[in-house]
Amino acid sequence: MTALSVAALSASTAIAVTATQIETTITQAEVEAAQTAWGAALVQISTDFAEGGIDQARATAQAVIAAAYGYDIGPVLFKPTLAEAPQTFRTTAEGALAYFVGHDANFPDDTGFALKGWTDVTIENAAIFISGNVAKTMGNVHITNADGTVTTVDKTWGFQRDDAGDLRIMLHHSSLPFNAD
Repeated sequence: MTALSVAALSASTAIAVTATQIETTITQAEVEAAQTAWGAALVQISTDFAEGGIDQARATAQAVIAAAYGYDIGPVLFKPTLAEAPQTFRTTAEGALAYFVGHDANFPDDTGFALKGWTDVTIENAAIFISGNVAKTMGNVHITNADGTVTTVDKTWGFQRDDAGDLRIMLHHSSLPFNAD
């Protein structure tokens, strides 16, 4: 191959890479929509549990996990708010499902975070960082239960666009805010 053909190949590759990056770049609106959908899904799982019991809640949670999280891409870095050692981290869909709906002998301490009667979720991002097909967010999520009590959690999400072009959660870290008292 001549120097000219290598240069031409390099130029066409650069153009192709740039075009691919433009097509896959995540937008802030997409990130915010994914966060809002996650909140709505949490409320829906709670509603389904109240109206149809654990089987209905489990089916909804399975569908949410399959659609929102990237477990089919690889391990998801999921640290739920109230998970305890030795099962603090949920890198599999099964672990995530157990956290959200409980009732799993392999995760005996899980009581079902999504079954707690949540009625509303609002998200306050401190910052959103976007680089190509990856986005990261950090902020507070305010979750309201049926009696109006609001629980605030510190949340970090990492999103990645999958091969179909959908945003998937690849990082989900949640914790209660630090209180020095």
